[in-house]
Amino acid sequence: MIVLVDIGNSNIVLSKYDGKINQTYRYKTDSSKSIDEYYVIFKDVIKEARGMIISSVVPELNVIFKNLSIKYLNIEPMFIGPGVKTGVKIIVDNPKEVGSDLVASAAAVIGEYGDNAIVVDMGTATTFTLIEKKVIKGVSITTGLVTSRDALVGKASQISQFEFKTPTKVIATNTIDCLNSGLLYGHSFMVKGVVEEIKKQNKCDYQVIITGGASRFIKDLFDDYYVFDDLLLLKGLVSIYQKNS
Repeated sequence: MIVLVDIGNSNIVLSKYDGKINQTYRYKTDSSKSIDEYYVIFKDVIKEARGMIISSVVPELNVIFKNLSIKYLNIEPMFIGPGVKTGVKIIVDNPKEVGSDLVASAAAVIGEYGDNAIVVDMGTATTFTLIEKKVIKGVSITTGLVTSRDALVGKASQISQFEFKTPTKVIATNTIDCLNSGLLYGHSFMVKGVVEEIKKQNKCDYQVIITGGASRFIKDLFDDYYVFDDLLLLKGLVSIYQKNS
């Protein structure tokens, strides 16, 4: 059994792989926690692990997770980064700037969906990764859906925090429905618009895969042309681990 770890800016997602990806566990990212504090939180998930692979976009937590794995599991964890075989080439101005989360998702796409795709990852930021012939050609980055909501709530004194709910129509008649309509329809049309512009500029039709924690909020606003895969990054971690084991 190996432990799959996705350390994002907002959340840390853990799962176990023993021939299949098991239940996922989501925790709030907290750079102030110690090795021992994280172990207390994770111990029921990571016990009996024989390996660990990590995608991290929070560098200050890398040493915490490395030392946690060594101290409590006697395992040297594998981090997605230089020297690790991924099956993905990166052709951009500075390949080191491409996040390990995007690389892991690209590895999964190439293995499961094909060599040409657009990956939309909806987390703290919403990113669009263009993959052609197993090569990451570039990325577009914008504000994430939850980040947009939190920024609006923080700046508007008469708006309080609320839960997302799929709108039934664009024009609503109460504050919560108006916010859901504007944010969810707005973000979904933004995603569709950016995808169409990428296809237009590159004169190519791509498989589009949407993933990330916030993708579930807009899924019902998309047709079957768009594939939703909330395990995409974890599948990529499995693929990369197997390439390097």
